[in-house]
Amino acid sequence: MPVEHSYNTPISEILMTSDGKNINKAYIDIILKEEIPVFCRNRNAQRFRIMPFKTLYEANKNFWQKDESWEFFFTKETLEKLKEKNVVKQINIETKDIKKSEDIDSLEEAIEAGFGKKYESFAAMPNTEKVKYLNEIKIKMEDLVSRKTRDKASATKIMVDSTRDAVMINHSALESVLDLGDAEAKRATQTLVYTTSEMVKSYAQLVSQNIFDNELMNRLTEESNGTIVQHMIRVYLTGIAFLAFYNNFVSNRASIVQMRKNLNAKYRQYYQNLLPHISIDDIVLERIFHKGMSIIPPDLFVKWAVGFLIHDIGKAAAVEYHEGESSYDRHIVIEHVKLGYNSVMNKTNYPMEASLITGYHHEYYGNPQGYGYFRDYLDHYKKANPQAKLAYCMTFDLEPMLDCNALAYFPAKVLEIVDVYDSVTDPNRVYRKALSSEEALVMMREEFITKSLKIDPILFELFTSYIRKQ
Repeated sequence: MPVEHSYNTPISEILMTSDGKNINKAYIDIILKEEIPVFCRNRNAQRFRIMPFKTLYEANKNFWQKDESWEFFFTKETLEKLKEKNVVKQINIETKDIKKSEDIDSLEEAIEAGFGKKYESFAAMPNTEKVKYLNEIKIKMEDLVSRKTRDKASATKIMVDSTRDAVMINHSALESVLDLGDAEAKRATQTLVYTTSEMVKSYAQLVSQNIFDNELMNRLTEESNGTIVQHMIRVYLTGIAFLAFYNNFVSNRASIVQMRKNLNAKYRQYYQNLLPHISIDDIVLERIFHKGMSIIPPDLFVKWAVGFLIHDIGKAAAVEYHEGESSYDRHIVIEHVKLGYNSVMNKTNYPMEASLITGYHHEYYGNPQGYGYFRDYLDHYKKANPQAKLAYCMTFDLEPMLDCNALAYFPAKVLEIVDVYDSVTDPNRVYRKALSSEEALVMMREEFITKSLKIDPILFELFTSYIRKQ
């Protein structure tokens, strides 16, 4: 069947040897390592999707030969990258296992600065012990949920301390399986993933019941030794508290009616700029939010909360950079979301929702200052489908993201706001003076909405209301 666009090449032409009998293993290794996307076209419906090669390959090692309903393509750029990487691989094959030792002390110090003094004790635990420890946290949280009366201060302390330990345990467990094959790594982390998810359910219940003090949380977080783990604690707890606030907002019919009234005066032009092919009169809430502003159901709430818990787990690969005073290195910054996404997606059984949150929480609606996998997928999709037009700004569901039919994933847009807010109010950041809550909100509106649209205007207004009510 002829290829629709000249820059697309059937992957069978790349992966199979010239006689069509064998697979080019060198290319497979590179594709898996580089997380190269695949363009999938349905033969019958002429419908395109973009999927990670690794996900398809893991399900079927010969998927491009076995699936009669779909065709699979790589771009011209991918082909050039494969050829270049294959040459580099041949040059470096004899030295790939050489490790530097001169930086080991500074790395250990950086890990302690980022994750705290307790981290090494968690890292030394076998996974069975990690699960046992997490289960103890889960029981403690369930007990807290069951209490008829609770002291807000003690409840918040339990939540902060438990979050800190859960973050470090998950990170150390993931770090211990990165060198394993994907299937083996998933087996090794399966019980840990289940226990963490069950624990998160209790967090979600407590936060939804307002048994949480934001100001106290910030003070308690400062007692943690590591600045990365402090940030992850604050973002996680603030993030799920804001999701609960959002649910309360949309459950009030009067709030949605007022939001519709405000849409034209406050927001419509922002969204029309994001979806310029849609008439401004058709920019309604159901166009901004796929299926409208609806309540987050409990099962989805938990999946998103898990994503918030582990959202920055990819920073561990460059902890020295994130904890030091080095000048800005965009490549290192970008890598933390890619590593986090790949690790969670391929080495654990965490839901895909958590993977997308980890990898998509700095997309900034495609603004050049943002970064992440989705913009690459979307760019490739537009090249392959020049007539295709996105229908929505945000989606709760995975399918519109996988089909490149929405600009952003709703929980990732929430996390963008919480993440930026925490970064600019964090007193431990070495590269800038911390802002007060009000200063941060004013700055974010000016720099991230008015001057250049990065975060979502409607979600930011709700977040502003949430912060001011604390």
